[in-house]
Amino acid sequence: MNNIRVNFSIKDLENLTGIKAHTIRIWEKRYNLLSPNRTDTNIRNYSLASFQKLLNISYLNNNGLKISKIANLKEDEIPIKVKEIASRAKIEDHAINALKMAMINFDQALFYSTYNHLLKNKSFSEVFYTVFLPLLNDIGLLWQTNTITPAHEHFLSIHIKQKILLNIERLQILEPKPASKTFVLFLPDNEIHDIGLLFINYQLRSKGYHTIFLGGSVPMENLTDLLGFFEDITFISYFTVSPQAQDIPGYINRFNELLLNKENTKLLLLGKKLSNISIEGLPKKVKIYNTIQDLIKGL
Repeated sequence: MNNIRVNFSIKDLENLTGIKAHTIRIWEKRYNLLSPNRTDTNIRNYSLASFQKLLNISYLNNNGLKISKIANLKEDEIPIKVKEIASRAKIEDHAINALKMAMINFDQALFYSTYNHLLKNKSFSEVFYTVFLPLLNDIGLLWQTNTITPAHEHFLSIHIKQKILLNIERLQILEPKPASKTFVLFLPDNEIHDIGLLFINYQLRSKGYHTIFLGGSVPMENLTDLLGFFEDITFISYFTVSPQAQDIPGYINRFNELLLNKENTKLLLLGKKLSNISIEGLPKKVKIYNTIQDLIKGL
């Protein structure tokens, strides 16, 4: 394993495992489950092995084992018990923990083996919805709390993108139906977070639609070129960090005036930046969705 990150604060463990720091302290004191090192000022410091053990303990506890029973297991019995339960319980939670470990250690082999194991029982779409999406939500919070670095986030994002692109590639040879309807997928200026948009492209391709994926940071004016090529265009975009909340109404209104004046054009939007945008007063050709699933179902 490529042990890049080897030391964790108790706050790091709380963020990574979802177990409150107070609970971790109780488990240490009452059950001697973890043995942290301490600094000269008595601040707890946890090893990579402690982090992995706590992930396993959390998994067992979430699957019905009382903490007192877990405490009675020998050190080498805990991962065995995890594998035993994972074989008959929800594999998603175990997979998310394994992918977190892969991220922390920049461990590509662990990422690939976990992903391939998931595909034995799930379709790619199911893996994305039940494992990748919850994992990406966790990663966003971990990055904001400085538990992980941008390098960790990029490592995970790149590998997820590779899987989406591989699955899109398999669909490229299919003839789109109907050929007259075109979906144009783009991100606005200064927006580069394209995993959600890539997966929407995959979903549309899998349903036989004709798509044009333009990717990140596309100036609005550049999209006008497409109006001369296609009669029926549905634009789709994803606002994760841009535009700023106060600029979104102006962006939508300008988009409506510039690109939605033809009869068969509309704009579909997703992303956390839109969470506080009122749907009242939106141009009639603009629709905001809360989730990818909702957007796909609405087509």
